[in-house]
Parts: sequence; structure tokens; C-alpha cells
Amino acid sequence: MTAFFQSLGLPYEWAWTVATVVAIVVVSLLVMFSVAMVIYVDRKVLGAIMLRRGPNVVGPFGLLQSFADGLKVFLQETIIPTAANKGIFLLAPIITFTVALAAWAVIPFWDGGVIADINVGLLYILAISSMGVYGVVMSGWASNSKYPFFSAMRASAQMISYEVSIGFVLVCVVLFAGTFNLGGIVRAQQSFGLGVINAYAVHPLLFPMWVVFFISALAETARAPFDLTEAESELVAGYQTEYSSMSFALFWLGEYANILLMCSLNTLLFWGGWLPPLDIPVLYMVPGIVWFLVKTFLFFFMFSWIWATVPRYRYDQLMRLGWKVFLPMSLLFVAVTSGYLMATGHFDKVGIAEVPATATEIVQTNPAQPTAVRGQS
Repeated sequence: MTAFFQSLGLPYEWAWTVATVVAIVVVSLLVMFSVAMVIYVDRKVLGAIMLRRGPNVVGPFGLLQSFADGLKVFLQETIIPTAANKGIFLLAPIITFTVALAAWAVIPFWDGGVIADINVGLLYILAISSMGVYGVVMSGWASNSKYPFFSAMRASAQMISYEVSIGFVLVCVVLFAGTFNLGGIVRAQQSFGLGVINAYAVHPLLFPMWVVFFISALAETARAPFDLTEAESELVAGYQTEYSSMSFALFWLGEYANILLMCSLNTLLFWGGWLPPLDIPVLYMVPGIVWFLVKTFLFFFMFSWIWATVPRYRYDQLMRLGWKVFLPMSLLFVAVTSGYLMATGHFDKVGIAEVPATATEIVQTNPAQPTAVRGQS
């Protein structure tokens, strides 16, 4: 896209800036449109499993129901409780929505189809996703109501607990791929399983880690059976209880954008991303973005399926699963995985063992430094 704007006569700096802004706008609009569609899918799946119709009136097959709901909340009045801290109360949904969109900057939809193809994309995702809890905590505290406050305390403990397990799971993936770049992780999965399957999840050491990651993603996004932050039978609506109009809608947009993000990470880290399921030439005729979207929405269907069928955990069960099961299990697999890769010489193949060992060697071999600098010790 930068080359296109350069062809229109713009200098490189302006062409890159305009191309980046256009990419951000396009991805943001696509994510928000996808959120509207997956809310519709969520309700249709729940309706089918519970023997109900789901949305079927507004638009053909009810496809416009999510947009009608969005128009409804847009036209409603924003009510701020008298005793609430107004500044933080209004800032909380904005943070939740903004952080949820910012994480998509490093998600590759196809090979090269990413806004920011940075080498530490996975670390960026961890940093951004960990900030999502701030919106929930701020809303719970600023509402000056006991139910949102209980929800905020639950959310902070729940998200922190399961982020620890997710971090160790990602260490196992990085050890296999040899990179934090999400595109590099996807490319490393090509022909990984039996020389024909494009997925890390088929490996005996990584399949259990995918299961841990999938369940932890449910807890991280507060989806059932881990939706204790907004448990209707206990907390009315949790941290969203005092919110209305567009501030409530921003929470919903941010929540579903995070759910889609976790579904896409399941696809990218364990199931081949934009690659077809099998390394067969005829399957590559299908565009990579199609494979990426199909896999992502398949995982979203699994999220909805679990919501409709699995009862909610008690809070002590939630904490026990995170700290007494997933944390020891993920730590054990980090040790076993690194030992296995060392024993099989995997690090020599991916080039990790060839990294310069001293600061002097790094300076002398860094092509980004001028020759005069590289020659100095």
C-alpha cells in the first residue's frame, strides 16, 4: 500500500503514514463489523441449542438485529450515577474498547497482511491484553456500587491468574517456532505434523498446551463457564450494571473484540493461521484470509457452544483450576518441551544457537551500525 501512495507522487514518509492510517481504519471497521456479526451468530447458536429461534425478524434471517441494537443504544440517554466518579466512569469503557482494537495491529490475516509486522508481536499481544483488566476495574470502582465493585475484584484476580498460564503456554510455542513474530510462528507450522499437517496442535507436547490455552482464553475473556465478572444470578450485570447507552455498547464491542482476538490467536499459534489444514498444493488456491477466517469463526462457534452447555464455575473452582492445575501443568511442559528440543537439536535448526554471545560480537556483526562503529570495541 505504501508503494501505491508513492506512485501517486507522495514521498516515502507521507506514503507510509497514509498507508498505515488507511490500514488501521480498514482493520478497525472490519473488526467492528465482525463483532456485530458474531453477536448475531452467538445468539443464533444459543437459540438453536436451547430450541429457540434467535433473531429472525430484523432483516433477512435476522441479520440486521445487531445493527438495530446498536442504533437503539446510540439513541438512548447516557445516565451517570450521582455518586460515581464521572471521569473514571466514562474513561473505563473507552479504555476497554481502545485496548481491544489496539491488539489487532499485529494480527496477520494472511502472509504479509498485517498492520505492524514487528518481531515481538506476541509480547505486544501479552502486554495489550493484560491492560484490558484496567477498564473493568476502573468501571467497578468508579460506579460506587457494591455489585460492580465485587465484579472488579473478581476480574482482577481471574484475569491475572490465567494470564500466568497463558504466558507459559506461549513460551512452549516460541521454543518450537524460534520467534515472537506471529507471521513467523505461522510459517513455522507449515508441514509440521507428519510432513503434511499445517498445525502445531498435532504435536504430543503442544496439544495439551493448546487445551490449556483454549480454556484459559475463555477465562481471560470472562466467557462461560468463567463469566463470574458479570454473573447475573449474583452480580446483576457485574461491572456493567450502572452503564447505559454507548458506554455500555463500548464494553460489548471491546468484550467481543477480545473474544475474536483469542479465537484468532488459537488459529495463529496452534492451527496454522492462514495456511490450509494440509500442505497440499490444491488447497493453497484458496486465499489465506479465507482459511484464517474459517478457523477463527470455528473457534468462536466452540466458545458459543460451551456457553450454552457448560454450567458456571464457582469462584473457588475457578481459582483452583488456574493456580493448582494449569500453572503447574504449563510449568512442567515448559521444562519438558525445552528438554525435548535440546535433545533433538531443534535449536540448531532454527538458528538460536548461532546468536552472538557477547556484546562485542553483537556490535561487530550488526549491519545496522556504520562500519566505523562496528570496528570499535
